Amino acid sequence: MNIPLFFYLTELLFPRLCVVCGDKLIEQEQWICLHCLHHIPRTNYHLESENRVAQLFFGRVQIEFATSFFYFSKGSKYQSLLHNLKYKGMKELGAEIGKHFGIDLLMSPDFSSVDVICPVPLHLSKEKKRGYNQSWWIASGIAQQMQKELSDDNLKRVTATETQTRKNRFERWQNVDGIFELTHPEAFSGKHILLVDDVVTTGSTLEACAHEIITKTNARVSIATLATA
Repeated sequence: MNIPLFFYLTELLFPRLCVVCGDKLIEQEQWICLHCLHHIPRTNYHLESENRVAQLFFGRVQIEFATSFFYFSKGSKYQSLLHNLKYKGMKELGAEIGKHFGIDLLMSPDFSSVDVICPVPLHLSKEKKRGYNQSWWIASGIAQQMQKELSDDNLKRVTATETQTRKNRFERWQNVDGIFELTHPEAFSGKHILLVDDVVTTGSTLEACAHEIITKTNARVSIATLATA
């Protein structure tokens, strides 16, 4: 009798709320309610080869396929999902949404051939300050759903950089040029690598990651981000 009462009081005092709409979650829901999950503005780019995310990399680096799970715009309610994931410590939210993203990727023959899921790394100093890498959590959810290998110890960010937020496209590329390296290139050799990040804007960071992998190995590289502006 005491256990149900304890959980009842906990839920009453500290209700679990949807990170998007703020409504109370029911028992089966995690982080985001079913209504908001159903209405998330999906891109469906995993079904379209020459989509807007893929076009970002045309003529810059040889990417096999590229996609984003959903669109977001500044001030939209889905921006709060990214804000909570990246800045409010809700790292498990990344894994939860990553699982739903993984379901979409499995529906695409382009992405179902992926061998290894690789999150875009943070510099150790930045990860220590934040406490986690949000891209790792997204990638872990995707890897779990797709039943693929998750690699988080090969691609490294060796130089800390300034924030990209207020930089133009050329400045963003200058900011990330040469800051990544592979510690074990042979581990990616001959494989299809899926680079995972939270948001893509100009694609400069992902381009730098892909360039390091492609020039050091004979791997193929695809890209998946949780959101695109």
